[in-house]
Amino acid sequence: METSEIIKKVRKIEIKTRGLSSNIFAGQYHSAFKGRGMAFSEVREYQYGDDVRDIDWNVTARFHKPYIKVFEEERELTVMLLIDVSGSQDFGTQKQLKRDMVTEIAATIAFSAIQNNDKIGVVFFSDKIEKYIPPKKGRKHILYIIRELLDFHAESKHTDIAQAVEFLTGVSKRRCTAFLLSDFYDRKDFLQQLTIANRKHDVVAIQVYDKRAKELPDIGLMKVVDAETGFEQYVDTSSKKLREAYHRYWMNRQTQLTETFAKSNVDSVSIATDEDFVKSLLGLFKQRG
Repeated sequence: METSEIIKKVRKIEIKTRGLSSNIFAGQYHSAFKGRGMAFSEVREYQYGDDVRDIDWNVTARFHKPYIKVFEEERELTVMLLIDVSGSQDFGTQKQLKRDMVTEIAATIAFSAIQNNDKIGVVFFSDKIEKYIPPKKGRKHILYIIRELLDFHAESKHTDIAQAVEFLTGVSKRRCTAFLLSDFYDRKDFLQQLTIANRKHDVVAIQVYDKRAKELPDIGLMKVVDAETGFEQYVDTSSKKLREAYHRYWMNRQTQLTETFAKSNVDSVSIATDEDFVKSLLGLFKQRG
């Protein structure tokens, strides 16, 4: 993609997603993602029922009566975007490619984060860590992230989610909120790594899929290519049996994925490329708020 074309696209995405994050998500984001802990705010006189562990003994000694420390939730967060850049992201039969929708969702979350004065970082992954952008604040940093989202070319076409969440656990020393954006086409199990990551951090899974992954259209003989392995085959979509088996396979995969998120205690949402992601994200935020 040429530089001028990228700049145009960046600007377009900034206008759209910045508007969304300030008009729609601002309040929801604030309540859905809490600060990383409690910060000392002030002291006040002890009242019946207060926790004795909060007594400030220095102030108590000075005034000869008990005072307690009052804490406030720290609002500032570190937000990490874990973005799947494997081959299957370059697929789309509806309004847009999965990759395009992932870019818009990531940009919207990023602008919501900086309005809350949060730092934001990115991990691009395939079956390896393709690129790590350490967390920073500010519009300039976000525009750099969007530019990378638009023009990033992964070295590998395969997917390894376990490795991505393991990397997050290792690289982020302090607790963060991590959004894992993927279609979750991974032949390997990642339950253990996701569980460990979610104990240390607050992990949220956002699945982006194309509805053709769920249902095959009845259009006769069709060439199907696996974007990650390059394997090609012709399938007869006029066969009702084949279409039913294809749908059943999708449903079984989704059940497995839902169980993985439930067992690892990770909040999740699934969004099709022909759906309005705003509605789905708001639903997720409200569920957490």
